[in-house]
Amino acid sequence: MRPPVSPHHPHTTSLRSDPPRPRASARTAVVWDVLQEALDRRVRATGRDTLDVLDTGGGSGKFAVPLARLGHRVTVVDPSPNALFALERRAAEAEVAARVTGVQGDAHGLFDVVERGGYDAVLCHGVLEYVDDPAEGVRNAVAALRAEGVLSLLAAGLGGAVLARALAGHFTEARQALQDPDGRWGTNDPMPRRFTAEQLTGLVEGAGLRVGAVHGVRVFADLVPGVLVDTEPGALDALLRLEAAAAELPAFHSVATQLHVLGETAGAAQA
Repeated sequence: MRPPVSPHHPHTTSLRSDPPRPRASARTAVVWDVLQEALDRRVRATGRDTLDVLDTGGGSGKFAVPLARLGHRVTVVDPSPNALFALERRAAEAEVAARVTGVQGDAHGLFDVVERGGYDAVLCHGVLEYVDDPAEGVRNAVAALRAEGVLSLLAAGLGGAVLARALAGHFTEARQALQDPDGRWGTNDPMPRRFTAEQLTGLVEGAGLRVGAVHGVRVFADLVPGVLVDTEPGALDALLRLEAAAAELPAFHSVATQLHVLGETAGAAQA
């Protein structure tokens, strides 16, 4: 998989941008493929080379900067000043500072810092785990979309955590995560909340969007020893193909470390 292409001629190539590190690509390739195909469709539907993208909780710009390199305007909302400083530095190093705007804020007070209905796409990655009211977080993300827009929702999966604790020999913690309303395996669990695919799709549909796709993310990548992927010839490419093949199969959603849901407004779904 190749690094991002130049943003100066977005229509000359499919929108493809991959993380620079092999292990990172194994963990996020599925999300990139789904997200960028959705943005590619919006480019064709709107006839505009540049889309307006909102990245809520976007941190230091892991998604925002590559999307800006493809020519899109990206606004990142994050509560951490340190993350926004890192975003500014990363955007400058990538020479896309003019297309990336960082503002301090959170999902609860989203419209204190951005406008309603102003974005072709909204990313809500790693946010719902931490907000007090996940339903409100999704509703706010949807309210930021234009009449024709897409929502990219990524959140921690319950089944992946249960499986990981069990494989590590922590069987009581695995059972605790399975039974806990928030999917936590104990008081030392750093993750405040986890979700099933049904819970996430329910939140998206409850906010008025059509679910365009559901994918399991990091189904195998977190379970495979890093030394195998980094040293075995062809292992990374094979792992990427395996992740892609399993991502859309509902049977594997229940064991994925993360779950990705693509939501579409009625107008976008018909485009």
